[in-house]
Amino acid sequence: MEILVCIKQVPGTTKVEVDPVTGVLKRDGVDSKMNPYDLYAIETALRIREQRGGRVSVITMGPPQASVVIKEAYMMGVDDGILLSDRRFAGSDVLATSYTLSQGIKKVSNPDLIICGKQTTDGDTAQVGPEIAEYLGIPHVANVRKILEIKDSSIVVEMDMPETVEIAEIKYPCLITVEKDIFQPRLPSFKKKLETRDREVKMFTLQDFEDRDEKSYGLNGSPTKVERIFPPEVNNDRRMLKGNPEELRNKITVKLKELRFI
Repeated sequence: MEILVCIKQVPGTTKVEVDPVTGVLKRDGVDSKMNPYDLYAIETALRIREQRGGRVSVITMGPPQASVVIKEAYMMGVDDGILLSDRRFAGSDVLATSYTLSQGIKKVSNPDLIICGKQTTDGDTAQVGPEIAEYLGIPHVANVRKILEIKDSSIVVEMDMPETVEIAEIKYPCLITVEKDIFQPRLPSFKKKLETRDREVKMFTLQDFEDRDEKSYGLNGSPTKVERIFPPEVNNDRRMLKGNPEELRNKITVKLKELRFI
């Protein structure tokens, strides 16, 4: 069974500057890490491999230094890694990112199952996984919280929906996005780090794709433009109230009315 996991390198801090012209995060010089939600996707893939056999690969899009998260995936037990890296991919919105990843998948892999984390911590859109599936023309389900059964030609999953829990069976090839409580991710292994330190990370650029039209990628291929993005303001204002329970109740009620919370 061929399993492919989509992963991403994200900023390791919330203190990231934003380009005032493009609205894109300035990632240069910022500490980075693997997107936490992707750890659950990798763990899901490894557990399926342990049960059914096969291979687990990861794919990511980013600058050359994004190979670090692929090396981390190797230390968890992943077999192969693919990095899509080209300056023309920079500034992609969710649509351009999904298209780039779909083109990379067509180029290097023919997976039975694609697994994505629920979302990324730098974008929080939760749209890339389903959009990849749409570009590839394969079925997909999101918000998977349990793998119920792995069959020869399909997989049965349980989805955590806003008001219901649903069970679905989807045929391969397919894509799923998993919730963070599906499994507890394993820690990277120092032994595997030594074993995989010379393992290749395959790198592809726009020139390796079937569609080489630059208008489909990066800022050129992004129909959405960010007008403004900013970190939340930190408010440390506080007010201490003293008195007996009756007095405190009245004071809090008056304050909440002043703030128009009630």
